[in-house]
Amino acid sequence: MCELLIFGGTTEGRLLAEHCAKSGIAADVSVATEYGAELLPEGVNVLCGRLDTSQMTALMLKNRSAMVIDATHPYAVEATRNIRAACEAASLRYLRLLRKSLAYCGKTVNNMNELIELLNETDDTVLSTLGSKALTELTNVRDYRKRLWIRVLPSDKIVEQCRELGFDTAKVIQEKGPFTAAQNAAHLKKSRARILVTKESGETGGYSEKAEAARICGAEMITLARPAESGHSLEEIINIIEKELKK
Repeated sequence: MCELLIFGGTTEGRLLAEHCAKSGIAADVSVATEYGAELLPEGVNVLCGRLDTSQMTALMLKNRSAMVIDATHPYAVEATRNIRAACEAASLRYLRLLRKSLAYCGKTVNNMNELIELLNETDDTVLSTLGSKALTELTNVRDYRKRLWIRVLPSDKIVEQCRELGFDTAKVIQEKGPFTAAQNAAHLKKSRARILVTKESGETGGYSEKAEAARICGAEMITLARPAESGHSLEEIINIIEKELKK
């Protein structure tokens, strides 16, 4: 039986996994992608693949871990909702690991509808760093094939999705982050975008570097605000598991 079940795929999840490996705490780490699995340390059991609520519940009932740590991305609202529901179904303790937040730069919108409305008020070229999950909603941007550049992870599947949705694949930048300010600036210059759209992904997600690139290039930055949630810092999570699992 593993003492911890960690849902990761983030820097914080990797750091927690590394702590478990060094401390001798048995942990299963569930990630959605092979890229996320590649970043994890030896000494933890890696589970790769997207899971729905019923699959998560089955995994929890099989493992009977002492607790479940949700270290998914701050914007992965559906994943967090599914993990919470699975923990309730399996009667397991749930802890949310929060990423440290930063002050917003430029304009802020609360949801995708507000973002689309704002982008439709201008004819400027836009560079979106929201990732592939936002692609469908971004098709509501006026003249999106002409105006939108998209930055996503390298993936033939994502490029095919862009093509099916009508995006100009010549305007799809496929690169892995995190990106430096210089790299972000290079993408802004390549796209000639006057607007940079992003999430507040924290220091580990390169938010400051995006803001600096926008300043350097004189581009407007629009941030999709984080969903409100409560939880614990990485340090607090480590203290909890050290106290409760290493008695």
